[in-house]
Amino acid sequence: MLGLDAAGKTTILYRFKLGEIVTTIPTIGFNVETVQYRNITFTVWDIGGQGKIRPLWKHYFIGTHALIYVIDCNDKDRIPTAKAELETLLKEELLSDAVLLIYANKQDIKGAMTAQELTNVLELNKLTDRTWYVQGTCGKNGDGLYEGLDWLAERVSKTKSN
Repeated sequence: MLGLDAAGKTTILYRFKLGEIVTTIPTIGFNVETVQYRNITFTVWDIGGQGKIRPLWKHYFIGTHALIYVIDCNDKDRIPTAKAELETLLKEELLSDAVLLIYANKQDIKGAMTAQELTNVLELNKLTDRTWYVQGTCGKNGDGLYEGLDWLAERVSKTKSN
């Protein structure tokens, strides 16, 4: 699970793992947890998103079946940076077979960009060589998180059965 710092990655990870909101601090390095969902075991790596850490992301790509990319839809000033980082990730050879789930996070904040607006800004309709999905979410209360995992579980189980 990747995204810029303060996008909500750690909050989402522990919402999945513990079913509750936890107090988080900026992730330096990574958090890793195993999450059981719909008879699938996901190993979720939540990797810090600060600018100095992003060059290290590539060291975690081996064996990746899915990429969850979290974007803070209320931080409109950093959407271009989030887009640029996503474009860099999508060029990575080790991620070429990974399905892409984008969590359009912080939908509970008035004025946050919607999932459809984010899809348009990221120009995802041009992305024809990869399976992708954008899900509006609120990591704090869990809204949308499991709908995204439903989509991901279906895609990952299809990929593994092929």
